Amino acid sequence: MRNDLDRVRKFYRRALGALHDARIPTLIGGAYALGVHTGIHRETKDLDLFTAPRHASKVLQLFSDLGYESRLVARHWLGKVTWGDAIIDVIFGFRNGVNQLDDSWFDHENEAVLFDMPVKILAPEEMIWSKAFVMERERYDGADIVHLIRGRAAELDWRRLLARFGEYWPLLLHFIVLFGFVYPAERAEIPGWLVRELAGRWQGQGPPPGPVVCQGTLLSHLQYVHDVQVLGHADARLLPLGKLTEQGINE
Repeated sequence: MRNDLDRVRKFYRRALGALHDARIPTLIGGAYALGVHTGIHRETKDLDLFTAPRHASKVLQLFSDLGYESRLVARHWLGKVTWGDAIIDVIFGFRNGVNQLDDSWFDHENEAVLFDMPVKILAPEEMIWSKAFVMERERYDGADIVHLIRGRAAELDWRRLLARFGEYWPLLLHFIVLFGFVYPAERAEIPGWLVRELAGRWQGQGPPPGPVVCQGTLLSHLQYVHDVQVLGHADARLLPLGKLTEQGINE
């Protein structure tokens, strides 16, 4: 087992070294960045690399030139590099189409040492934002978000985090309530102004105009199929409500 992990680590070191030499800006997210921010370390064979959309093809071509299998999985958010059972996910957007990476993600990057080399990792605010929409049957990132809040509450730029969520602020409220449930003795770590702001927004909501919408599709691509296909709710991912087309969802 240890020899296998050492082999994977060498693969990741080579990959990150090649990116550094090529001067392609990338940020590490996923389990490895979570370990830096929270102290909860999970040794995995899946490395999440975040980059801007304009750099995604360069990253995939670089790894292809190094002899690794590289392919674009979904043109609006994901590429994948494989070497045996080790994987590098090249992430440049959200599966639901809500967001793509821009230069501001790199303005707030954090420094760390991973695989015995200096690297740049996602800031906790961007990690929370990128994980907030992951609520699949087989994967829910709520625990990661709660641990990020607990590990970085005192340093979080809460106003920037609120701005990141934008119109999807109810999700931030969701995770703040979840944090208070998981850690009742640490509720005071959440700024009072933020709780009041979000609670006021929640209480001030009225029925939204327009068609009956299911926003669950922003959280899971499978669990709300019934709502869209049987109940006839509008899919929040699709134009004009969202940013994707029917074809784009499946690409």
